[in-house]
Amino acid sequence: MRRKLIILLLLCPLLVRAQVGDYRTDFAVGVNGGYMMSKVGFMPEVPQGFLGGLTGGLTFRYTCEKYFKSICAIVAEVNLAQTGWKEDIVDVDRLPVYYTDDPDKLNPLFYERKMTYVQIPLMARMGWGRERKGFQFFFQVGPQIGMFLSESTSTNVVKGKPTQNARTSTIVAQDSMAVEKKFDYGIAAGLGLEFSHRKLGHFMIEGRYYYGLGDFYGNSKSDYFGRSNFGQIVIKATYLFDLVRTKNDKIK
Repeated sequence: MRRKLIILLLLCPLLVRAQVGDYRTDFAVGVNGGYMMSKVGFMPEVPQGFLGGLTGGLTFRYTCEKYFKSICAIVAEVNLAQTGWKEDIVDVDRLPVYYTDDPDKLNPLFYERKMTYVQIPLMARMGWGRERKGFQFFFQVGPQIGMFLSESTSTNVVKGKPTQNARTSTIVAQDSMAVEKKFDYGIAAGLGLEFSHRKLGHFMIEGRYYYGLGDFYGNSKSDYFGRSNFGQIVIKATYLFDLVRTKNDKIK
């Protein structure tokens, strides 16, 4: 799968030279920002809810060809992203776990791990609609790499301190383990809508999903976790302006 995506990206400039279809040499740059909801695929499983965080950075787009009605482009981004996980700590009766027996001082347990990454997706994009003035629907997919920068923990869990009731999950090793593998990689795919104006530029809104193929904890037989990969849902807005635009009055 990854090999096919890389081949597709490498072939795009060759398609321009061969002029199969209606060629383009449009290059646009801009900024993006949005909201990310993250979980981690732990094995053994850790009960979780989505952890919210921000993401944003720079976007670069090279449009290489219009083949029939499909507008072909390559999109690259360099983003700073807040990801991680939020544990769902409940007792055996599916009620929140508490430290105290005093009903007037109930204190629900919580645990969040926030992790900051630089993420670089490189995606092949297909669009249908208007390029210079009007709306365009698009789909894009491709590999993404990430580099871990920092992490922080927010919790009231105290190691060794008993809780009022037994937790449904006995998997707690992740609460005290630091990131072991700082390089992340996976596949990103998104759907979106773009509005273009000849003078104002390009405005986009997109929903995207990222599935991590790498783990941030060791995954050998001697390690505690067999898997610790990211799953991320992103809603983002992007603004681009053209630096290079194909001279063709027929482009709408």
